[in-house]
Amino acid sequence: MRYALNRFAAAFFVLALVCIMSSTAHAQASSTSQIPAADLLQPSELVQILKSSTEVKPLVLQVGSHVLYAQAHIPASEYAGPAGQAAGLRALEGRVGKLDRNLFVVLYCGCCPWGKCPNIAPAYKQLRSLGFTHIKVLHIADNFGTDWVDKGYPIAKGR
Repeated sequence: MRYALNRFAAAFFVLALVCIMSSTAHAQASSTSQIPAADLLQPSELVQILKSSTEVKPLVLQVGSHVLYAQAHIPASEYAGPAGQAAGLRALEGRVGKLDRNLFVVLYCGCCPWGKCPNIAPAYKQLRSLGFTHIKVLHIADNFGTDWVDKGYPIAKGR
């Protein structure tokens, strides 16, 4: 178990380095400050929504690294592609293309600190431009390991 956690931590470290090393221009273009505070969802809030027997369950989409998704992701979430890349945005558009624009959708990444994430803002902007009206973005302040896994929230692995 300790070995698995160390591998998990090492993978997050590598992903964080990649995220931090992203170009400044790209980081500015995908700034998370473009996302209104009203559209942010805290991890504890999402956990409660997912546990609730009365709340409408959202479509939860991970829009970051596939390596991160395979190591640990929110149960029942779907990998939608890295939204910081054109191919990832095309995959995201393909996934949601025929869905009702009023569907409750939660986006998350968790590759690196919130202000450095190259994936969240482009995914949010893409869904808004497609006419989605009920989008929430999971506010992961540091990374998925620290803000979800280490807090003991449920995870799934693989795929």
